[in-house]
Amino acid sequence: MIPVIYVNGEYLPENEAKVSLYDHGFLYGDGVFEGIRAYNGRVFRLNDHVDRLYDSARAIALNIPLTKEEMVEAILETLRRNNYKDAYIRPIVTRGDGDLGLDPLKCPHQNIFIVTVEWGAMYGDLYEKGLTAVTVGIRRNRSDTIPPNIKSLNYLNNVLAKIEANEKGGDEAVILDTNGFISEGSGDNIFTVKNDIIYTPPTINNLKGITRAATIELAKKNNYTMVETDLGLFDLYTADEIFVTGTAAEIAPITKIDGRIIADGKPGPTTPLLSRNTADIRLRRGVYFSQFSNGLSQLQQFTFYRCICSLYFIAQTISINLIEMWTLDNFTFAGTKIHGQV
Repeated sequence: MIPVIYVNGEYLPENEAKVSLYDHGFLYGDGVFEGIRAYNGRVFRLNDHVDRLYDSARAIALNIPLTKEEMVEAILETLRRNNYKDAYIRPIVTRGDGDLGLDPLKCPHQNIFIVTVEWGAMYGDLYEKGLTAVTVGIRRNRSDTIPPNIKSLNYLNNVLAKIEANEKGGDEAVILDTNGFISEGSGDNIFTVKNDIIYTPPTINNLKGITRAATIELAKKNNYTMVETDLGLFDLYTADEIFVTGTAAEIAPITKIDGRIIADGKPGPTTPLLSRNTADIRLRRGVYFSQFSNGLSQLQQFTFYRCICSLYFIAQTISINLIEMWTLDNFTFAGTKIHGQV
């Protein structure tokens, strides 16, 4: 089956989905995107991702010509049409077609694309063995230049970090900020564990990850102390555990960094615990879409469920009333009327 891609209100076969050479997203990285995951027919934290997409767009004065509700429905319908249960979802909003100049005013109409692909475990058996990470020379953009919390199409900062990590034989990069503190990976947030306390850098110079937020919530529910603070390389080298979180990466352990073995060189125990608990939540919660392949919108699904629930409660009420009527007709507490006889 040829994958279906959403393009400006249409659901097109992959080979018919086109991007103009004059689209400023293509020319200049002028646009925003999100990375979202679906597990077993449920989209994990969909509303959080859509909120962040719209926040990123507002930060660069980019209008999205869909309401949030319409964006959610477009994402779900794209998944339905592709018949995916486990998928990676990439909604993209560009400034639109313009000319070869930079002026956004020359782009009167924004473009929206939604791409979905089937997706499994990004790092395979490395979730059991642990990743090898390397510190890279490229520094994270300062928040007063290109704010990292804008999830823009201009990912060159991250790409350069990944290139250097590849050249050094690492599975992932560790990017420092301009002050020498830990910022994030090339596509994920970084956590350390020391004496059963979990640490992570503040988000002033890194992306406010959705999986990061979910991990912090889960850690607190499991009675871990969570601390957001500046971390240096010393904190990584001496950690009991290091792990990264991201939509694509999920929760992945790092067992080696810059040639140094972390603790005993094995993941855990905190990382696997959080990973298992998060996996369980992903499978049980989220916006469910797979059972409806007939194009029902979220509103229609909600209405359908309300009707079913209403019918159920009506049936219950009728049954109870019939039982009460039969009981009153055939029995009395005084024993003067039994089976309709006086």
